[in-house]
Amino acid sequence: MTTTLPNHADTDRLAVGNSLIAQDWEDLTFKVHRSAYRENAVFNRERNEIWGRTWLYLGHETEIPVNGDFKTRTIGGRPLIFVRDSKGEVRAYLNACPHRGTILCRETEGRTRTFQCFYHAWAFRNSGELAALPDSDAYPTDSAFVDSVSLREVARLDIHEGFVFIAFHDGVPPLLDHLGKAADYISMTASIGKDGMTTLPGIQKYSVRGNWKLAVENAMDGYHFAPTHNTFVGYLRETGFAVTDHDQYAHDLGDGHGLLVLTGHNGRIGMVWEPRFGETEKERIVGKRAEMSERLGADRAATIADASRILFVFPNLLLFDLEALTIRQLEPVEPGVTDVRAWQLVENGEPDDVRALRLKTMASFVGPGGLATPDDIEAYEAVQRGIVATAGFDAEQFDWSDMSRGMADDVAGPRGRSTDEGAMRSFWRHWSKRVGEIAGVNGKVGQ
Repeated sequence: MTTTLPNHADTDRLAVGNSLIAQDWEDLTFKVHRSAYRENAVFNRERNEIWGRTWLYLGHETEIPVNGDFKTRTIGGRPLIFVRDSKGEVRAYLNACPHRGTILCRETEGRTRTFQCFYHAWAFRNSGELAALPDSDAYPTDSAFVDSVSLREVARLDIHEGFVFIAFHDGVPPLLDHLGKAADYISMTASIGKDGMTTLPGIQKYSVRGNWKLAVENAMDGYHFAPTHNTFVGYLRETGFAVTDHDQYAHDLGDGHGLLVLTGHNGRIGMVWEPRFGETEKERIVGKRAEMSERLGADRAATIADASRILFVFPNLLLFDLEALTIRQLEPVEPGVTDVRAWQLVENGEPDDVRALRLKTMASFVGPGGLATPDDIEAYEAVQRGIVATAGFDAEQFDWSDMSRGMADDVAGPRGRSTDEGAMRSFWRHWSKRVGEIAGVNGKVGQ
């Protein structure tokens, strides 16, 4: 396997860390061994080295706007309570009673000052302290014991522009260091509304019979848009919107984060008009863009408004800043199953008719019943079904997936065409460095 790098290449950015990735800088090829999608050993290593030791997206603070509000969800395989305590502080606890490990909160959401375990009736304040202990005379009375049975908080929690991140390991870097260049793109989305942004009540949740990394690839893959979503493309063209892949780019943001910048796939509510939005929205866009320009400056406003973006924050956050705004969270369940949760992010105080248009437009494309998401799910479920065909095949070179499209652009810098596979390659390079070599799983590079 030849690994000679061009003189002007960033060797750290272009390096790989295990034999499941095969890149050749003379032939300009990049391949991923298919065992990375199907082997339990790989999945278990990811749980330890990625999900157990990286910042993870938990939720948006507007999901719990009132003191005492809580949500329960599983992140990185761990059941959690996401709560705003009685003093207004955002917290995240392991959803397991400190007594015997019973799931403490069995509701998906609500508002409460205390959580009580149904098994032995131990109760805890929403700030974590033990509140009630039945038959307390049978236990030590000193404060050390009481403190030792408080709710278990995650090791780290931090918030950027309302987006709440957690880590189960205290040794992670500061959140902004982890986010790097991705932080500003989150800030762009957060600044769209002059009165701020909020998630809408409710959640879209569905399971996909495919590996979580296929969901990342699909989001960062502009190459599939026209052939896979030809029904949607045809619909847009019939409405009078010209669909194009020209002048659209994929960006390697470092540390596994990726970005697609798209100018020709759709309009944007409040920013870029297309005929299906109607004449009233066309007039409103003029005023909305003027407001943004005055508030943010003309250049910043244009950067935010002129192009749609799909942002991936390693390893579990996707932000679809398209016709409407959708936050999507990935939760790996097993090698061939991924749970997806999605929320709608909207401007505070926008008119009811605009809100209705936004939700209708979202549902027509990125919603789970829209013209795009079912296509995408079928695509990466089809990959998951297909990659077993070459498992253990005598000709080992067949058991690889190719991601070489546009690899020459990786040499030039961190930006390539959206229809190439550069953002996928940057994800896989970072993934490989995080998981390292995995015992018992070998892609046999060089065959």
